[in-house]
Amino acid sequence: MGRATRLSIAVTAAALAATLPAPVAHAETAGFSVQTLHFDTTVGPDGGRHCDVEGDLYTPTGSSADRPAPAILTTHGFGQTKDAQRPTAEFLAGRGYVVLAYSGLGFGGSGCKVTLDSPDPDGRAAQDLVSFLGGADGIAYRDAAHTQPVPGLDLVVRDEIAHDGRALPNDPRVGMIGGSYGGAVQFAAASVDPRIDTIVPMITWNDLSYSLAPNSATAGAGVSSAVPGATKSSWGLLFSAAGVTAPGVDGYRGDPTKLVGCPNFADQTCKVLVTAMARGFGDPAAVRFLRSASVVSYVDRIHVPVLLIQGEEDTLFNLNEARATFDALRGQGTEVAMIWQRLGHSSEGLRTGFARRPDPDTQYPTRRYLDWFDRHLRGASVDVAPAFAYERGWAADPSDPGRAFANAAGPDVGTAFALHLSDGGRLTTDPATIRPGTQSLRTPPAGLVDGATPSNLSVPPGPRPEQQPAGGIAQWTADPQAEPLDVVGAPTLDLEVSTSAPVTGPADAPVLFVKLYDVAPDGAATLVNGQVAPVRIVEPGRPVRVTLPAIVHRFDTGHRVRVAVAGSDSNFRGGLVPHQVSIPAGDPARQLVLPTVAN
Repeated sequence: MGRATRLSIAVTAAALAATLPAPVAHAETAGFSVQTLHFDTTVGPDGGRHCDVEGDLYTPTGSSADRPAPAILTTHGFGQTKDAQRPTAEFLAGRGYVVLAYSGLGFGGSGCKVTLDSPDPDGRAAQDLVSFLGGADGIAYRDAAHTQPVPGLDLVVRDEIAHDGRALPNDPRVGMIGGSYGGAVQFAAASVDPRIDTIVPMITWNDLSYSLAPNSATAGAGVSSAVPGATKSSWGLLFSAAGVTAPGVDGYRGDPTKLVGCPNFADQTCKVLVTAMARGFGDPAAVRFLRSASVVSYVDRIHVPVLLIQGEEDTLFNLNEARATFDALRGQGTEVAMIWQRLGHSSEGLRTGFARRPDPDTQYPTRRYLDWFDRHLRGASVDVAPAFAYERGWAADPSDPGRAFANAAGPDVGTAFALHLSDGGRLTTDPATIRPGTQSLRTPPAGLVDGATPSNLSVPPGPRPEQQPAGGIAQWTADPQAEPLDVVGAPTLDLEVSTSAPVTGPADAPVLFVKLYDVAPDGAATLVNGQVAPVRIVEPGRPVRVTLPAIVHRFDTGHRVRVAVAGSDSNFRGGLVPHQVSIPAGDPARQLVLPTVAN
């Protein structure tokens, strides 16, 4: 399986990898029929642009105008087509839901170009599919030429009032589900269509400018930063290749407009990708463009219940992104719950997880999203708590699958555990033992890489050895654990960085890469979940707080905590100007803080 395929199959896989805390009974599966249709969707500010969308309609046996059923709309991850949603669609149709699985714009048999799940056109296109589910004619056809019309459905439950309080035409009882690219489009659709009743976005982004070029030294709420970060070169190249090759020869032949300008991408996307790869960060226009395709820009327009599912092993869209969305939704009073599960874009077992079919009796996320739909689409009296659940890999037990997940009222479950930077590369818990000292490292020129680091496209279990040259990394290591240390949440590192040369702005600023390791008794170091926190230091000499990607991890007895600051990383485009960097220790405020929970 190629890397592009591995990236895209995360749509269904991320919801299927975990185990169920307590078995519950659900309706037995029933039969259904499947029909492939084409939809004439209209997008753009004036609705004057037409985009053909190809989709598969799954109709449960027995559903009719006299026995209507609720509906679910679903689409896929980046580079995929509607076919990737077949396991989920069959699972939900077998439980009595009308399901429409479709290929997003620019993918599979759907027309127009890839536009990064923007409210318009991607949200607008989904809006027309909702209208079809609600009974609107003139949208669905049996053929791509739109010459054989199919009437709007009359077998989906109708709502009298939409979520904005208005009585709107063709208003079905409908939810959405999907992962990665198919997760972000749900926010886009819900932001423009109040007829959508609930959404379940999985392993997706909050701010695409952070996802693709994070600066982990953010000053405000969420993950967005006023200072540009460092481009994820590995993910960026894979993303670019997957988008350009997605239509294939037949797709480009069937819609030659995909070749005009930027191949299969909106023209501005190419500008963003080229600039980000060349400079190592996006300019202000690029950041604005990426954020416009992100829920962070329009979260105030999301007012339907949201179940977020995010992967702990995900170096593309990390846990901090789901946390940012959760906080924003909860802060404005929107009903929201969140699950952190092991499987994400970077999981080594992604193929295995993808091959599994949904099973609410053995898979925790599946049970949770089925309960969520039954509650919000059927009105069933089913408990959809807790507001927050996280999977603990160390607690997995085949004889007691309920141990894998812990529940809480919210994600602030950890208590701060401070480890202070001290001379000799030591991390100490006792401020009285701190000793002053300085570690130095260099950053290479032109955004190049000194040495080599493992790919963050996948996170294999066990050690992840790095080849860092002497003088290319600074690190501090704690004493062996006398008992297990369980971390749930985002670690922070407070440090001060000075440079030998002046810094005038982002272009000549040093870029550093902060990493958290689990060091085994034999000395083998594992980069926790493959996560790296880049920081662009535009004000050397001033204290900076680095917020690392959140983790759920146990440092077992005898293991040691290590934090490292590197001058380069093979998965990122580093700083353009070389720097000699010094990081002092000895001040109690220079510390690594881990959010820990009781064993």
